[in-house]
Amino acid sequence: MNSTMIKPLFHLAISTLLLSGCTSLTHTKFTPPQVDVPAAWQTQQVTDQVSINPWWERFNDPALNRLIQQMLRINNDLALATLTLQKARLEAGLSETDQYPELSSTLAASHSKRLDSGSHSKNYSANLSVRYELDLWGRVASSVNAAQWTAIASAADRESTAQSLASTTASLYWQIGYLKERVALSDKSIAYAKQILALAQRQYHSGAVSELDVLEAKRSLAGQQAAHSDLLQSLTEAENALAILFNQPPKQGELQIQSLPKGPIPDVAAGVPADLLIRRPDVKAALYELKSALATSDTTVAGYLPTLTLTSSVGDASSQLRHLLTDPLGTLGAEIILPFLQWNKMSLNRKIAQTNYQTALVNYRQTLYSAMKDVDNALSAKQHYQYQGLRFKEQYNAATAAEQIYASQYHHGAVSIRDWLDAQENQRSAQESLLENRYNQYHIQATLYQALGGSDIAPPLAASNP
Repeated sequence: MNSTMIKPLFHLAISTLLLSGCTSLTHTKFTPPQVDVPAAWQTQQVTDQVSINPWWERFNDPALNRLIQQMLRINNDLALATLTLQKARLEAGLSETDQYPELSSTLAASHSKRLDSGSHSKNYSANLSVRYELDLWGRVASSVNAAQWTAIASAADRESTAQSLASTTASLYWQIGYLKERVALSDKSIAYAKQILALAQRQYHSGAVSELDVLEAKRSLAGQQAAHSDLLQSLTEAENALAILFNQPPKQGELQIQSLPKGPIPDVAAGVPADLLIRRPDVKAALYELKSALATSDTTVAGYLPTLTLTSSVGDASSQLRHLLTDPLGTLGAEIILPFLQWNKMSLNRKIAQTNYQTALVNYRQTLYSAMKDVDNALSAKQHYQYQGLRFKEQYNAATAAEQIYASQYHHGAVSIRDWLDAQENQRSAQESLLENRYNQYHIQATLYQALGGSDIAPPLAASNP
């Protein structure tokens, strides 16, 4: 390489080093957004009671543990979320390739024959090109940063899907147990109603009561049988919903749970600091999308600043192909593009990018406020169901005692059969309310765990996945 070529290359290298400091001009430092947090959320301390992952294990139900772990392995929704994450990671990897030189090569061969002399000739040529964009303003780095944050947000979205599926699986598991228990109670109640109808018919035939007693007994039995059919339909729907979660067609497999668990329901401390909510995957995803939008905005701004691209190529005929690598900078070019001349388009695109960032900022705040609402609602509902459960227990005890008194009085002819049947209905209603309340307490506990977020529960991706 002669001195006339080395000198401009030296100047170009020095200029490149000086311009590389321009990156900071287009890189915006991320500042956590200001969010108004109620005082009650600011003074709490994180305790061991909010260490909840995997939260379903705190119910001490091996069948539930196996069920959720199996669901996390085979669920279709989680599989789709995994594919979305894999795609985002591939796109992030594709963006990173812009940081490295781009290589291209061509090989050509030709054969010719002269018409006048009939002689033959063969020609071979090869060309190797290197193209590299100097990231003067951080455009490429910002683009890579945006793609990486998008991939991280996709991972959080996948985790959010897993959290939601775990909560849904647990709720369906308990709902099926609750409905099976309701069906069993309904079977007993119907059998009891048939006995009362038979008693009323015997008394009617003996002239002890009027036909009205028989009709009242038939009415009660028919109503209970109709309600029993509703329970069976609800049970079928719940079992089918659970089957779909396991990538199975409806009516495949049978869950072993026959009733709601009888053990104590785990508890969570009422004091929840706002910082704890950043564990929620939807809050994390919103924050990562905000960072991605900021990086995209920087990319847009940098895209309208001058770009400097270096190219180097070497090629030769077949007779000198052995000298291909002797002078790799045999032809060196520098291309400067001045996109800022498109001022109007640049201004509009910059405003669009800034609007997208503001949209992501509003979405982050809204997501965080929604998380606070979810936790507060779940804590309030938990207290409500606990109090309600105590009252339902008192109601059931009183209704049971009243039914026994009415049964005794009816057998002694002191009250009508309708009074006794009403007392039975009150007892059934109180028992159903008590059972439903216990299901609600299980369900709201799972909802509270989901609202609090926590550590990742989604299965890790295979090592071969990007």
